[in-house]
Amino acid sequence: MQSPPQHQARKRFGQNFLNDQGIIRRIVRAVSPQEHQRVLEIGPGQGAITASILATDCQLDVIELDRDLIPILEDKFGVEKNFTLHQGDALKFDITALAAGEQLRVVGNLPYNISTPLIFHLLTAHSCIKDMHFMLQKEVVDRLAAKPGSKTYGRLGIMAQYYCEVESLFDVPPEAFTPRPKVQSAIVRLTPYEKPPCPANNVDTLQKVLRSAFNQRRKTLRNTLKGVIDSTEIERLGIDSGLRPEQLGLAEYVAIANAVNSNSE
Repeated sequence: MQSPPQHQARKRFGQNFLNDQGIIRRIVRAVSPQEHQRVLEIGPGQGAITASILATDCQLDVIELDRDLIPILEDKFGVEKNFTLHQGDALKFDITALAAGEQLRVVGNLPYNISTPLIFHLLTAHSCIKDMHFMLQKEVVDRLAAKPGSKTYGRLGIMAQYYCEVESLFDVPPEAFTPRPKVQSAIVRLTPYEKPPCPANNVDTLQKVLRSAFNQRRKTLRNTLKGVIDSTEIERLGIDSGLRPEQLGLAEYVAIANAVNSNSE
């Protein structure tokens, strides 16, 4: 049987293929897929992690955008009964339809150029996701796990922490990939809450408040949220409107969003 041609990593897809077996084993141990579980792998590339996940006998669905990688993946894994391949864009993929009432476990070495919008897309389907393990640019993992007061704290981290417990697991050096990326990578685990610890009356309003607050993060809340909520109302919530956006915690942003929502009703 003729083997499929070698694939050249494509810059436009943000492709950096993981090839360090030690790192691969460490990732699969962190995920620890079980036989009865359904796992979705986003961007399997040439199947470095795919083979190890399949070996656990879980049901594995993979979604790959690059059409040239499809024959390589089919050649390697197509005969496996617990393997299903989807060619398409993960940003447009219907996670809820795939889950069909089950709890999915999501894994992926996410392209750096789409990692943030893809995480936001997946958070919209948080109720059907058991957990997510991602390889990301370390800077993005730092933002996801950031606490109030830090320079990396912002909208991405707050929304991730609204829906999920966020754990930064370990760093991955550039030499673990081909070609080598110019940045450090890291593994993060996102575990959706059954119920958010600080529920917002309207998540869209919370998003709007965060966008306004962090649009000019060096300014104070009374300036960044002007037009969204009056500074006197912020003070009435027990929040100093002279603070900068990164100084507020999730609970305070939810309180502001709930007040904005009440005003619009």
